[in-house]
Formats: sequence, C-alpha cells, structure tokens
Amino acid sequence: MQFLLNPFLTGAALVLLMSAGLQGCSPQTGDAETETETTGSGSGTSVGSGTIAETGTIAETGTSAGQKDLNRTTREGVVVEFSTRPTSDGVEKVMAADWADITFRITDASTGQPIEGRYPAAWMDLSEAWEAKGDKPMSCKDRVSTYLQGIVGIRPMIDLNSNFLLVMNADASISVIDPVVGITGITNLFAQINLEQAGADWDKTRDQRTLFVSMPHANQVALVDTETFKVVMNIDAGDRPTRAKLQDDERYLWVGNNATRAEQSGVTIIDAIDRKKLAFINTGEGHHEIAFSDDNRYTFVSNRNSGTVTVIDVQTLKTVKDLETGPVPISLAFSTLGKALYVADGKDGTITVVDAASLEIRSRIKVKPGLGPMRFSQNGRWGIVVNPFEDEVYVIDASKDQLMHTITMGKQPYQVNFTRSFGYIRSLGTQDVGLIPLSELDEVTTPVVSYIPAGQNPPGAAAKISIADAMVPSLKQAAAYIVNQADGTIHYYMEGMAAPMGAFRNYGHQARAIDIVDRSLGEFSPGVYTGRVKIPVAGQYDVAFMMDTPRFLHCFSAEVVPNPELEDTTAKMGVEYQVGNRYVTVGTETTIKFRLTDTRTGDSARDIPDVTVLYYRSDGRDRTVARARALPDGGYEATVKLNKSATYYLFVGTRSRKVSYTDLPFFSLIAMPAATGEKTTASQTGSGS
Repeated sequence: MQFLLNPFLTGAALVLLMSAGLQGCSPQTGDAETETETTGSGSGTSVGSGTIAETGTIAETGTSAGQKDLNRTTREGVVVEFSTRPTSDGVEKVMAADWADITFRITDASTGQPIEGRYPAAWMDLSEAWEAKGDKPMSCKDRVSTYLQGIVGIRPMIDLNSNFLLVMNADASISVIDPVVGITGITNLFAQINLEQAGADWDKTRDQRTLFVSMPHANQVALVDTETFKVVMNIDAGDRPTRAKLQDDERYLWVGNNATRAEQSGVTIIDAIDRKKLAFINTGEGHHEIAFSDDNRYTFVSNRNSGTVTVIDVQTLKTVKDLETGPVPISLAFSTLGKALYVADGKDGTITVVDAASLEIRSRIKVKPGLGPMRFSQNGRWGIVVNPFEDEVYVIDASKDQLMHTITMGKQPYQVNFTRSFGYIRSLGTQDVGLIPLSELDEVTTPVVSYIPAGQNPPGAAAKISIADAMVPSLKQAAAYIVNQADGTIHYYMEGMAAPMGAFRNYGHQARAIDIVDRSLGEFSPGVYTGRVKIPVAGQYDVAFMMDTPRFLHCFSAEVVPNPELEDTTAKMGVEYQVGNRYVTVGTETTIKFRLTDTRTGDSARDIPDVTVLYYRSDGRDRTVARARALPDGGYEATVKLNKSATYYLFVGTRSRKVSYTDLPFFSLIAMPAATGEKTTASQTGSGS
C-alpha cells in the first residue's frame, strides 16, 4: 500500500484546506476580506546575518542595492514577513543556480514579539509555469491543495517542506524516495544514486548537502551531492572501508578498514573539506567501530579481533594509547552526560566505562555474554545494549554508570535507535519492533514494552543485513521509518498508534538501511523560519505560504535574476507526460505520448526533430533510446518495449535545444506479465516522477 497521508505535514494542514472559512489569494494580491499589508521591494532585512533589531521587528534599511525584496502580510493578529537573500558574498540579488536563504519571520501584530514553535509550509514555483497550465490561473489555495495531495506531475520547483528518504540497497545503488508523492501506489521513487559497489555504511553533514557512503568492495568512499542526488567523486579509503563516521565538527570522516591483512587493518582519515584521504592509522585487527569524545579531542576505534580500543588524538592524528576493555569489543557509544566512552564486549558480557578526561577505565558493568550494538538516548543518559543470544536488552544509566533494567525483548534483538520518547529495538527473528518508553526508565519496576508490526517476515530472513541503521527517527514528529530487509518494505510509524500508518515498497532492490535528507524550513531563531535552497532557474516566482494557527494561505512574490556566469539559467523547457495507465505488458510495444512546453512563454515546443526518450530498468540495466515523433497537435510520441517484469524510468531530451535527460522530470512505467498488464493509452496528463 502507499502512504495515505503526508507524514511531514500534519492532519491540521489538510483540515486547513477543507476549512469553509479558508480564503485563497491570487499571486501578488491580497485577500479582499482579510487585513493584508504588502510591502514591496522598498525595504530590506538581513535575517540570519545579525541585523535583526532587538525590539523583535525586522530592521528597515532602506532601498540600497543588494538588499533583498520583502513581502509582508497581516492576518488575524499575526504578521508574516517574507524575504530572500543570496548567500554568496558580494552578490546583490538572488541569482539562478546559486544558493539563497528563504526566510519567513512570524510576529505578533500587537506586540511585535516573535511567534515560536510553528511549522509553516512553503513552496516556490515559476509564475509562468502555472499560467501555462490552462487559461484560468490556479489560485494560491488550489496550488497548495495539489501539493498536499501528492498528485504525480504536480510538484513545485522548490519544496520548502520536503524530506527525502535514502534507502541503501543490497546492490550498488541508493533509492531516493519521496514519501509524499506516490507512483500508482507502488513506489515513491524520486531518484536513484548509482554507486561503484554496494554501500556498507554512511554519514552526512549537518546541512544535509553531502553524504559519504563507504564501499568495501571498491576500497573507496562515495561523496554524494544530496541536491542533485549524484555521486560527485569517489575517494580512496584503504582496504575494505566499512564503518564511516563524521566527527561532530565535520572536519574529518573516519572510516574503519576491515582488512584481512593485519598491517592494513585500522582507520582511514578523510579530510571532509578538501575531500581527500589524509592519513591511515594501523590500530588492530577485526571489525572497527568508531566513536568521538564530545569535545572532538579524541577518536575511539575498536579492534574486535585484537581485543583493544585505540585512542587517537584528533589534532595530531597519533595514537595516544590502546585500552584493553575485553576480548571482543563489539560496540562503542559515547555519553555526553556521562562524559565517558562505553564499550560493550560480546564475549565476556561486560560494559567498560572509559573516562573521557583521564582516558582510564573508571568502572565495569557486568551483564551477560553475547552483547551486540549499543546506543545512547538523545539526552545522553540512557544507554541500551542488545543481546541477541539471550533475547534481552540492558538499560544503562550514564549518570550513575549502573545497570538499571534487564528487559526480555523479541527474538535476537540486533539494533537500537531513539526518538525523544522511545527506544526502538529491531530483532532478527521477528517482524515486530519493540518500543521502550524512556519516561519509565527512572522507575524501579521494569518498563512495559509495546510492539508494532513492521512487515510480514523477520529481517533475519534477508540475505544481507547492513551495519547501517534500519530504523531512523522522523525529523519533526514523534515517528520513525523502519526498513524490513526481508520484505523490501519501508514502514512509517507514528507514536501512539497500534501499527504503522503506511508502507511502500522499494521495487527492484533489496533495502538494507535508511536515512533522511531534510529540505524543510527550520526555526533558526525565535519566530524566524529559514530554508537554504539552490534556485535552479531565473524568473518570477510565486511563493505559497501556509499556516495552521491562524489558518490562512498567502502567496508572496520573489524575483530570481539570470546568473551572468552561466550561458542561460532560465528554464528552457517543461514536459507533460500524457499516460493514462502506468501498467504495461512485458514484451509488447507501448506508445508514450508527451508534450514539451517553453516555460518562458507557455507555448508548446513543436516539431523539434531530435527529441529522444531514454528508458531503463530501476536497477540501471537495459538502457535503450527511442526516437520521438512529432504529432500534428504539437505533442510527441515514442514507442518503447519493456522486456522484463520491472519498473522502468523514462527520460526526455533534445540536443538541439540543449536539454539533457536529467534536465526534465522523469516518468515511470511498470511492466507486468500479460495476464495483468495493459497497453498504455494517452488519456491522462501528468508531468514526471
């Protein structure tokens, strides 16, 4: 099944759209029945750069060159001020193909005080793109309604609420999934990142722009740009790079080398800024886990076969000492509250506590042999370590260095993660996920564990289990995404429910791990909500803004000028796929119709002689190019033949118009056996994904 709701926009947003009193507004005009004040480009602000007045109002700085345009609206006692600002030094206006801060400042109209803790939604799209969709322009309300419905083909150019799921696959790929827009209820695939070899672990920068993926069989780490979802480069990372951890200040990426030869086993340090291998330190044999002190002074590297934990000085990149914590140090976790490293030993069943200041062992907590992964809660107090051999988990209080609870859990618990309220425990022998309430861990009695189903089969039935997380907490809600490796499904669970609220499949791939890339607005100072985006093309943009308290929609306006360093940064072309049924019959010829438009004029781009369609399977195989034929009505059609039962992706391009296959939205078809497939007909309009 597909998601029945947008997990990142709450139900209140949908109620907002259906509210009888809701008033839409046309671009650049206010609602006649609502108090609206709009300030044009005559005022500016430097939100995010230190020029906000202490009074709580935005500092008015006149009309000097280089200041960003400001729009303002007042509704029901709430003032919303919209602004754009280029992030590059010395740049006066927001330019295409450059980064900009999109900011909404929300204040109380009577007091001027910031309004905190809201979750506004916003979208940006070219004004011309909407005018081109019909004789009657869509209202602000209509646009937001289509965005929230997740209609395929109706997407803004910039979504300031979007979050993408990254699914690491067993093959050499990463699926990028849009959890909002569904494709016929089968998949939500937005893009696919192709790697040199299968990934083992990953980590990303705080700004969400860069993802590092270790590839043991390539002896490299892939650097992925999460704006384009493409591999920028592959960095040499020693022999069999596996565990990958970015230190908290993001200066270095540390990669554990699980080499078979002792002299090549250790940790590789990659300069995350210069993007190159900096050093290798031979630490010991076996698998390596990595942790950091909270001041970024020390890196701790476990050596499973050597029975040691190596302490490395981050400044000098030299070994300080080797700690003998037990025969098989299997997992590491650092507690910011306890100011200590906790080392779980799989053989002797002890948890060794290493003081971060003295680097000496300050205590040992005895549990049972068979320990596995360990992690601390977000506040650093509660540590949970799993024991798959005993079907137990152990709760450690870092404020006391004591064992607080022993909890019977599932069948072969093997992974742990946290939201603010719960510890999530994944087990190999059951599809059920255990939830431990953190609020009960301070009690003497054993906390009551609740279980939620996440799939039909136990994850242990999968051929491969990744060391990367199979569970990830949602960014702004009490919720989590959970991968079932055996079923190939991803489940969305909202806390308080008896079961996941939805699930979708990762067709064509076996899912191993999951992470989230955040593209949404964040409250970076009281009442100031900002998102940093790269605006792809020049033009006049309509910015749809939505709040649920008070309930209203408003459309602001923003101008993006062409980038003089680029040949042309206006959107050359748009595509509308005219396909009524995405299911096609394997091995039969299928006609795909589509229409190309000049986004600057809204006119059809007719009779282009070299339009082609590239299509291939979701795993990247069977790449085929078909030539498109111009139709009398100004559209185009191409004949494709899908020879395997799989999901296929289609891309349109034309060399004469300098439009590559990656410049336009893609389309998907699902090839099925003859008994269930149907020939595709051109009866419904959509535009990509």
